[in-house]
Amino acid sequence: MEKEQNDLKQPIGSSLNDWSAKSLPPRLPMQGRYCRVEPLDVERHAVALFQAFSNNNTAADWTYLPYGPFERLTDFQQWLEVDCVKDDPLFHAIIDGSTDTAAGLASYLRITPDVGVIEVGHIHFSTLLQKSPLATEAMFLMMRRVFDELGYRRYEWKCDALNKRSRRAAHRLGFTFEGVFRQATIYKKRNRDTAWFAIIDSEWPDLKAAFESWLSQDNFDAEGNQIRRLDELRNNPDS
Repeated sequence: MEKEQNDLKQPIGSSLNDWSAKSLPPRLPMQGRYCRVEPLDVERHAVALFQAFSNNNTAADWTYLPYGPFERLTDFQQWLEVDCVKDDPLFHAIIDGSTDTAAGLASYLRITPDVGVIEVGHIHFSTLLQKSPLATEAMFLMMRRVFDELGYRRYEWKCDALNKRSRRAAHRLGFTFEGVFRQATIYKKRNRDTAWFAIIDSEWPDLKAAFESWLSQDNFDAEGNQIRRLDELRNNPDS
């Protein structure tokens, strides 16, 4: 009889009796050493963003986004006013701290405070940000708000499975690849298989320490070149 009862037991997830729903992300700026991430304001940010995207980016930079490129400022402004002023997705402008100018976009989306899950997406960096400390710091600031300020359990990154640059960025930033959802959606009249990545709260303390070490002034030489890579600091923090 005891054996039969044991056979009937089913595995279940760990207890979360102390869990409570979290707050929605606030519409407040996030300040770093190199950049500031602040809620999008179309009136204040549109022109600078359009110039940054138009002057430096090519149409290829919009390949894996469901919108763009925008040839005219009026078209860009209209898109911002219609699609980018909602609570979800909650768009933010990334401000270059040295010029106080908007140079990129990113958002929180699919925000689920009841279970502590949130996604980062709609990431579009002009070349003023790409491969710079500003871009890395912007992603760190958004992570820090999710885990430290809001207490969420899971932070997601999703992209077209064919988007190699986005997948490399996710790996570099510490996201774990979780698989591909085949034929997940359609955009720009073509199929998209979606690659899923995530960071969970138990991983955050070590990842946070790696970001802080990478972003410190001591990690850059006189020419602004990194001394230790972020993935090196994640994998070998004490070496």
